[in-house]
Amino acid sequence: MYAIIETGGKQYKIKKGDYIVTEKTKKKKNEKIIFKKIILIFKNDKIINKKKKLKNFIIKGKIIKNIKNKKIKILKFKRRKHYKKTIGHRQKLQKIKICSINKK
Repeated sequence: MYAIIETGGKQYKIKKGDYIVTEKTKKKKNEKIIFKKIILIFKNDKIINKKKKLKNFIIKGKIIKNIKNKKIKILKFKRRKHYKKTIGHRQKLQKIKICSINKK
């Protein structure tokens, strides 16, 4: 059984026991998280994708750790104007373990 969920503006294919790296949420380390945007569930060779049936399912996860992505360098440059500006950015992420995919 697997599911497709949406979190942080991205979609993830998950199953029980998987680890996913998503955008950081307001939750802290070792807290439980419930995914509300379920797009599809594949169970026993059947696809469940109707909203009424998906409301009966609940997907729980646990936040394992907070991490940062690699640094991205952003360079702004205008030729012949003697203008050059460098900015760096590190995206904050969370590693989440999927604990269960169950019916309510």
